[in-house]
Amino acid sequence: MRNKFFLSLIAMMVLAMTAVHAASRFTLVIDAGHGGTDHGAPGAYSSEKDLTLKYALAFGRMVERNCSDVRVVYTRTTDIFIPLYQRAEIANRNKADLFISIHINALDGIHTAHGFQSYTLGRGERTGDKGIRENLDVAKRENSVIYLEKDYRTVYKGFDANSAESDIMFEFIADKNRERSVELSRLMQREVCRATGRQDGGSHQNNLAVLRLTSMPATLLELGFISTPDEEDFLNSDEALNLYAKGIYNAFITYKNKYEGNISVPYRENETNQTRNAMPLTPVKLNNPSSNRREMSAEQKASDANAESEQPAKVLKKKTIVAPSGKVDEGKPVFKIQIFTSTSALKTDDHHFKGLENCSFYEDGAHKKYTFGASNNYNEIYRLRKQILDKFPECFIIAFKNGKKMDVNEGIREFKANR
Repeated sequence: MRNKFFLSLIAMMVLAMTAVHAASRFTLVIDAGHGGTDHGAPGAYSSEKDLTLKYALAFGRMVERNCSDVRVVYTRTTDIFIPLYQRAEIANRNKADLFISIHINALDGIHTAHGFQSYTLGRGERTGDKGIRENLDVAKRENSVIYLEKDYRTVYKGFDANSAESDIMFEFIADKNRERSVELSRLMQREVCRATGRQDGGSHQNNLAVLRLTSMPATLLELGFISTPDEEDFLNSDEALNLYAKGIYNAFITYKNKYEGNISVPYRENETNQTRNAMPLTPVKLNNPSSNRREMSAEQKASDANAESEQPAKVLKKKTIVAPSGKVDEGKPVFKIQIFTSTSALKTDDHHFKGLENCSFYEDGAHKKYTFGASNNYNEIYRLRKQILDKFPECFIIAFKNGKKMDVNEGIREFKANR
């Protein structure tokens, strides 16, 4: 009976702590590895410390630009040296909900390797359970604030902070943090590799100091190998900076949407390859977009020039963005622009719409997916999407028929056939 009481009390306390976190603003700590006198891994012409800072800032800016409900904290924004324990202290001091550390991999000698990897706290090959035990001590120390509640002895009567049952509670918290860390790591592998086209180096566990000293879910990313010439070239390109930032961002949003209820932030869906290919970037007068990213980029440049020349000057000069008006034929493909996803219904004047009017949503499981514009004419929606890219850079075109979502490429083919 006594054990049941303590287990119930532990569950109640953990739920209470979770509720407090959910009610507050989500805090994300982004750690750019190395810095200052610590150059990290050297490449032929670049260093790890410079690349980690560049990618950390790019990812952070994307979150700040699109997620008003997230507070972003950086362990460093300039080329300075910060000890590992201080990086973890920054996260703990800010009561972070998530810690992401960005690094670049390398191999010694003439060996070469490729791929994106992510790491979470686990049992190191040589240190056994030492890292796990140290992380539990951190969890106990950082979460001991619950014992400062004024009515602690009344609410938690009979509960000893120094008892074995207390250890069970904090061990439960630490285990949950590791579970979520592993889930985030796997999301990173999926989304970053999908966005960048890089080799999947896998999700790993190890006894890493910066991870075992944090009291929240945490992962360390190894973007690629600076010691491999073609990987170093890619990591130093503007294309890679944008693609990695998007991939990391998509994984972060997927994770946050799952564990932080009642949120609504813009993100590009990457549920299936079909969804990713269902983002046509060209008017229908051009060939269908290739699944190859480089070919698509070339087509997009050509189509952008064509679409701009077709756009009437009076439309381009408008200060407000106007969606196509008039009724649509539900029996034919209806094209819309999906702008973001939410777990709750939003008011029409909600700030997440960024000034767009007459937005609607369709339900997909527990999510409400908001759209802007509706037309049987694909070219109208294509041009409308271009007008809102500055507000919603991750928006994409979807299609419906008879009130049901359909493959957008099938919708385009039907639209072309009916022209």
